Amino acid sequence: MRIEGTHVIVTGAAGGIGRALAEAFHAAGARGVVVADINGAGAETVAAGLNGIRPGSALGIGADIGSAAGNEALIDAAQAAFGAVDLFFANAGVGLGSDLLSATDSDWETSFNVNVNAHIWAARRLMPEWLERGHGYFASTASAAGLLTQIGSAPYSVTKHAAVSFAEWLSVTYGDRGLRVSCLCPMGVNTNMLNGGDLGGENKAGDVVRSAGIVLEPADVATIVVEAIDNEQFLILPHPQVLTFFQRKGADYDRWLAGMRRLQARVAGV
Repeated sequence: MRIEGTHVIVTGAAGGIGRALAEAFHAAGARGVVVADINGAGAETVAAGLNGIRPGSALGIGADIGSAAGNEALIDAAQAAFGAVDLFFANAGVGLGSDLLSATDSDWETSFNVNVNAHIWAARRLMPEWLERGHGYFASTASAAGLLTQIGSAPYSVTKHAAVSFAEWLSVTYGDRGLRVSCLCPMGVNTNMLNGGDLGGENKAGDVVRSAGIVLEPADVATIVVEAIDNEQFLILPHPQVLTFFQRKGADYDRWLAGMRRLQARVAGV
């Protein structure tokens, strides 16, 4: 699918990867870019910058996608502004909690709502129209943690696995009916989640991510995403070594688990 002339929604787009995606889709010629974020003022600022380049081509919306109603309202507003949605990019995510004994029920609930259920709610709202039209594109930001795991944060690792699984299911179930699906699984990206959020906090997960490979800039990731969507590529891996790690995991699961336990012990200082 070519981005030029499409209507695109990007969630979690007030900063980080989401902002870079919105800017990259706009630069690639999207006729309408909806910049959605729980930080409404931030979303409006990003949209204002895009409208400064091409007036009337972007809309900033404050959206809480951690609920079904929030996703419904976002899509309704986007359609009112730019018509049918061509690409929905479920990028918003949270990194909450640490290990099983420390993560609260609230950490788990919020993680599932934002990292997984938001994808389900958006897809459920959009699929009937996409199936009727015979085409549509759903993309999501998961994480390398969704293919491998995350040292430290149980809610993050589990929900990112679920995000990858849901994207797979969509592709398998509707891929022959016109739906295209992509799933973005980066390692370290220079964002607030890595540098200041829980994944970079006291559980030292951020240090693990940074030590595993180069930390990319969000704009670099967005450039890779645009090319992958042009090619209708399912798995988007800005860090190529993730594929090697994933292959090793599949080739000898017990050996991979043993290696991850050794890494866990080093992180914990045991």
